[in-house]
Amino acid sequence: MLKYILLVGGFVLLIKGADFFVDGSSAVAKRLKVPALIIGMTIVAMGTSLPETSVSVSASVLGKNDLAISNAVGSNIFNLMVVCGVCAVLCPMAIGKDTLKKDLPFSVTVAGVLLALGAFTGVVQRWGGVMLLALFAAFLYMMISSAKKARDAGSADDEEFRIMPVWKCLLCIIGGGAAIAAGGKMVVEGASDIARSFGMSDNLIGMTIVALGTSLPELVTSIVAARKGEVDMALGNVVGSNIFNILFVLGIAATISPIAFTVQNTVDTAVLIAMSLLVLVMCAPKKKLVRWNGALMLAVYAGYTAYIFVR
Repeated sequence: MLKYILLVGGFVLLIKGADFFVDGSSAVAKRLKVPALIIGMTIVAMGTSLPETSVSVSASVLGKNDLAISNAVGSNIFNLMVVCGVCAVLCPMAIGKDTLKKDLPFSVTVAGVLLALGAFTGVVQRWGGVMLLALFAAFLYMMISSAKKARDAGSADDEEFRIMPVWKCLLCIIGGGAAIAAGGKMVVEGASDIARSFGMSDNLIGMTIVALGTSLPELVTSIVAARKGEVDMALGNVVGSNIFNILFVLGIAATISPIAFTVQNTVDTAVLIAMSLLVLVMCAPKKKLVRWNGALMLAVYAGYTAYIFVR
């Protein structure tokens, strides 16, 4: 019974935490005249990736490397295909020029770097973890520079919005982030215990139950953002989280302890790259993801999940 209580309680915390987090982040973005996309790719992305950070770092410390890699890669696949897919089905998503030409290609490059680090030697060494963290620092610097340029140019939208006091913005961001992290942890623990009772392996749990559980913040936050009309934040949250999961989460995990990179990890990372390229191809013609694109993405994810269960 405790397992199911953890699941339900975790879902409640995720939903309410995501709602507050989006409100606070959006208000901060507009107050500082920073595009919502930038906030989504930094503050929101980091906040919703707290569960992945906790799970992968803990797995690395405990020597459960299969769970560390499969959690991060599985979460990225879920973020890209399910989170973006659901948002596109609910509300067609316009894709900005910078996102199409810079952010999405960079997320593909990041996955390629991970594949290169692990596939050829079978291990992501500590120096590889340091390299990922260095790339993350460069990415963060790039985002901060873009935010400063946008603010100086006054490129943020000037439409009216609900004025929120600074203290309330911070309370929403911090409180919402804490609720997201706690809710994700509760869902993962409850779901993992239930899954193990059915005899599922660590790798399968990492790619499915844990990946889904730790990606629920991204899913809920992006859906809430899309429904509030913050489509840029919804997309930025997904792209930023995927970059964050590989560069920061796995960077820290590998720096703590070298991570074994199995054949299954190689296949999953290659699939992540292929799916990312598919999304790029669908976005390119009209610079948007429409409803049938979202439906196709969900179908592809369902097919790959079926493959994971039978392999």
